Amino acid sequence: MMDCKNEMKRMPRWTTHIGNWGLQMLWYFLHFIVSLWYFALCIANMLESYLISSSLLKKYKSLDIDKLRYLAIVIESEEAHQTLNVIKLLQWLVAIGAKRVCLYDAEGVLKKSKESILEKLNDAVLFEEADDKHSGIGKKLITLEFTSLSDGKEAVVKAANVLFQSYLKLGDSGRTQEEQIFTEAHMSEALRAIGCGGPDPDLLLVYGPARCHLGFPPWRIRYTEIVHMGSLQSVRYGSLLKAIYKFTMVRQNYGK
Repeated sequence: MMDCKNEMKRMPRWTTHIGNWGLQMLWYFLHFIVSLWYFALCIANMLESYLISSSLLKKYKSLDIDKLRYLAIVIESEEAHQTLNVIKLLQWLVAIGAKRVCLYDAEGVLKKSKESILEKLNDAVLFEEADDKHSGIGKKLITLEFTSLSDGKEAVVKAANVLFQSYLKLGDSGRTQEEQIFTEAHMSEALRAIGCGGPDPDLLLVYGPARCHLGFPPWRIRYTEIVHMGSLQSVRYGSLLKAIYKFTMVRQNYGK
């Protein structure tokens, strides 16, 4: 009888071990399937990128680049040190015909590399100098804006100060409380007043591991299409052209 009772006590332990082993094998199997799927997807994207770069897919030849009025490139700060890849990306954009590009990383690495980037691009001009030099440059001119997280923080502080001064003036004028409420339009007007409004990008391409805008000024991306492009180290011309082409084929109904 004692032996039977001991065997009965051991049974739940064995079933628990078997259950844990089964769940672990199921997890490994699912992980293998997902990894295999992403590997196949990566191979398919690389093949498609090669076909696009080789001009074998004819639909990408009919690119209406004029629909892309302003493009933003967001790069994770560690990858932003890859200056050669950044220059390669900009050279491709010049070849595609992009006219206005904003380069952003949170820590301002791209701003520090601004001079070396401009030296490698013959047809590039800074955003703040575009009005003075636009007439003297050829058709492939590309206007570059360099910005970082600190620029956005400084802009918010200055805009808040402008709104605060306006609030004080409204308070002194004796207007009602409803007239003292600030809206999004007031914030946009304050940002324009301090020269930090900036144009809203039509398309924002994110290079890096994170699938977010990495602190890019949110008031400038209210109607922006955001696309994650993967690592800058594996940047490909075909994937860049595909992202821009897909944007130009989308019907935009927001009334800009």
